[in-house]
Amino acid sequence: MKRWTGFGRLSNKGLRFRLLFYFFTLILLPVATLGLIGNWVSAKTLEDEANSHTAQLIEQVKKNADFYVLNLKQTIELIQSNPDTAKFMNTNLTTPAEQRQSTEVQVRKMLASFTSVHPEIAGIIIVNENDMDISNEMYRVSRDPLTGENWYRKAMETPNRLHLISRPTGRNITTNVNYSPDDVLSVVQAIRNPETGAYQGVVLLDFKLAAIEALIRDITLGKNGFIYMMDNNGEIVYAPENPIVYRVRADWMQTPNRHSIVKAIRGERYQIMYTLSDFTEWKTVGVFSLNATLQDVTKLRNVSIILGGLTVVLAVAASLLFTRSIVMPIGTLRKLMKRAEAGDLSVRFEAAGFDEIGHLGRSFNNMIVEIRKLIELVYEEQKSKREAELRVMQAQIKPHFLYNTLDTIQWMAQERKADDIVVMIMALTNLFRIGLSKGKETITVKEEIEHIQSYLFIQKARYEAKLNYDIRVDADVELESVIKLTLQPLVENAIYHGIKARRGEGRIQIEVKRLGGKLYMSVVDNGAGIAPERLAKLQARLAGEAAAADEEQQGFGLFNVHERIRLVYGDAYGLKLFSTAGEGTKVEVWYPCGRSGESDVESADRR
Repeated sequence: MKRWTGFGRLSNKGLRFRLLFYFFTLILLPVATLGLIGNWVSAKTLEDEANSHTAQLIEQVKKNADFYVLNLKQTIELIQSNPDTAKFMNTNLTTPAEQRQSTEVQVRKMLASFTSVHPEIAGIIIVNENDMDISNEMYRVSRDPLTGENWYRKAMETPNRLHLISRPTGRNITTNVNYSPDDVLSVVQAIRNPETGAYQGVVLLDFKLAAIEALIRDITLGKNGFIYMMDNNGEIVYAPENPIVYRVRADWMQTPNRHSIVKAIRGERYQIMYTLSDFTEWKTVGVFSLNATLQDVTKLRNVSIILGGLTVVLAVAASLLFTRSIVMPIGTLRKLMKRAEAGDLSVRFEAAGFDEIGHLGRSFNNMIVEIRKLIELVYEEQKSKREAELRVMQAQIKPHFLYNTLDTIQWMAQERKADDIVVMIMALTNLFRIGLSKGKETITVKEEIEHIQSYLFIQKARYEAKLNYDIRVDADVELESVIKLTLQPLVENAIYHGIKARRGEGRIQIEVKRLGGKLYMSVVDNGAGIAPERLAKLQARLAGEAAAADEEQQGFGLFNVHERIRLVYGDAYGLKLFSTAGEGTKVEVWYPCGRSGESDVESADRR
């Protein structure tokens, strides 16, 4: 085969020339290629991230608005189901005054209870078919019948539907509270008599749009973007002060199965994204300027070009330095490279001077140091990534919201004297309170035991006689510090994969004490146990002898707790697993001692 003359000519040149040629080629090609591709990828990435961020914000605002309206619907349903409401529906001018007055007093108390619990409700009025009305905040302006009002007739014509009326103007109603129709949203629905099934009146509830404003006010999309909401008639429910919002036409957002459009407004291109609520039939719309986004892309492109140029200059300068070091024999350096390839990163090139090989040798030494740093960096990044994933797993739900909701449910159950429900909710509330722990990663043994007691109390209510448990904790370890939610995954595994799978009564024993200078915790059950083959795989995984690819649902919580302990306290601590098929399973948890902490309960008592 004939040799290509271009490379043949290069082979006749000096080593310095050839290295410079190769360096320039290898540097300029990637920089030029990445400069073009990188700019396109960056622009696409920024656009996708902006769209994704906007879609997430729009969806969150929609869900929050749906939640508010759903609460209003539930409030109306509670008003309808109240016996005093049914009495008022049957009230007319012939009803004895004493009876009518008594009914109105009870209804007003009921309405006051709702407005006090829900400050976002501006007022509630009930109108029956006899044109009798009752409210704590609203009253009619003139003697004209309220049953002839448009909102009343609309509710009675479609009684099964919840009507949402934006900017309720022209009503024969005024209020004690000073607010304009632009400040509220009217929610209207017909009321049915539970005995006869006939619709005998209408409930009108004014909802303060300040609650919706709180959802949207501080949200910005890019530099000047915004989010607003409009109803099914194209009327704006709420919008921030912005001249662009009134130039966005409702008919632009009528295309089925399409929720993103680009329109020119006042000579500038805007991205308009929206989503439709199946519950309220409102559209939540996000608008942001594409021109502003492209300005950032242009700046990024210019910065990339400058950085690319600096990179080329620096790389060329470095190549000039490197080429000077190729003079002395490279045998020793080659051997050291072979050892480094084999994994020995302790090798170093001893440079006698500052000649060509000396420079190359020092570069080799620097490379080895950087490789070791990169290995350590990768390890730390993987560790941090795992910790972040564990934190995300613990935050799948919104604990503050659940905690407050449970408190409301507990109050309602107490009002109805449902003591068994109150006790169960208190246990569940305690479960969330300790699990939340004000964002702390560690809690005391005492708090962990309170948490697992609440969990077992709830499970006991479910499984009744099939589940029994015994908890023993030495008093001298109650203030030792542990990672929160250590025992709950282990007890959950014991119930669902042990107790539940066996016949007859199941028992779980939990013990916490100081043993051999360490904090010892154990969860023992008399359940179905684990087959020897499966047990061997789980034990190998805990010992780090097997990859995580064979993790199954049964062992997920086990490995989660084990990894959390080892990430914080090292490989000397964690979990140990023992089991006999058909007899039961024992999980041991080992922590270091001497890490006492203060419980949230004790801290709160002192405050």
